[in-house]
Amino acid sequence: MGRLDGKVALVTGAGSGFGEAIAHAYAAQGAKVLIADIAVDNGQRVAKAVAARSYPGEAIFVQLNVTKRSDWEQGLELAKQKFGKLDIVVNNAGTTYKKQPSIEVSEEDFDRIVAVNIKSIYLSVSVVMPYFVGRKSGVFLSTSSIAGMRVRPGQVFYGGTKGFVNTITQGLAAEYGPEGIRVNSICPLRSATGLLELFSGVPDTPEERQRFAQSVPLRRMSEPDDVANAAVYLASDEAAFVTGVNLPVDGGRLAM
Repeated sequence: MGRLDGKVALVTGAGSGFGEAIAHAYAAQGAKVLIADIAVDNGQRVAKAVAARSYPGEAIFVQLNVTKRSDWEQGLELAKQKFGKLDIVVNNAGTTYKKQPSIEVSEEDFDRIVAVNIKSIYLSVSVVMPYFVGRKSGVFLSTSSIAGMRVRPGQVFYGGTKGFVNTITQGLAAEYGPEGIRVNSICPLRSATGLLELFSGVPDTPEERQRFAQSVPLRRMSEPDDVANAAVYLASDEAAFVTGVNLPVDGGRLAM
């Protein structure tokens, strides 16, 4: 029996990186997954890859721009039409800019990270939370970052957007807990995703990965599956009494 049997989840940014790993992990645990991504080719690729596995769950692709209310409304309607309900929203889509002095960050880059990392969360709450309130149950889960707890030079405004995520995670958990809704976030360390070179500001080489790993107590970078495993737990009934948590998945980096 899967840990997410009977659950229906919408995962944004599921066409790559953490979101792709979460989609596979959820389907492997019995969930029906809406793979939501603005990148059609990537999203369809992941949906096909999930279908090709002998998972107890299943997945479909939905093109979704997380900065558009109408796309969120369509995503919720698709979940209800295809699977009869929606139990879990994973606000995983996110972006950043190349590591650089804060005074050199362009207004265009700033507006983009605010739209993707902040406005998207607002829209998911605005569209989906009323549905969860009506059902008296639901799980909101966001992919945040340890940068929201300890902001690093060169990524200050990005860290600020993740600080927003961490703060509203706690606030929404307190506000909507009485309605049976749980709200948590996962705070990963830098990982081997498509954004790696933007975070590090240097080319992605085996030597650079090894250098960074030596700064982590567990002596490695995080992997997408590390985040996916945490996402399974926080969405499952095993975490029925866990809400308002910003969970570091960082190999001990914050402890240093």
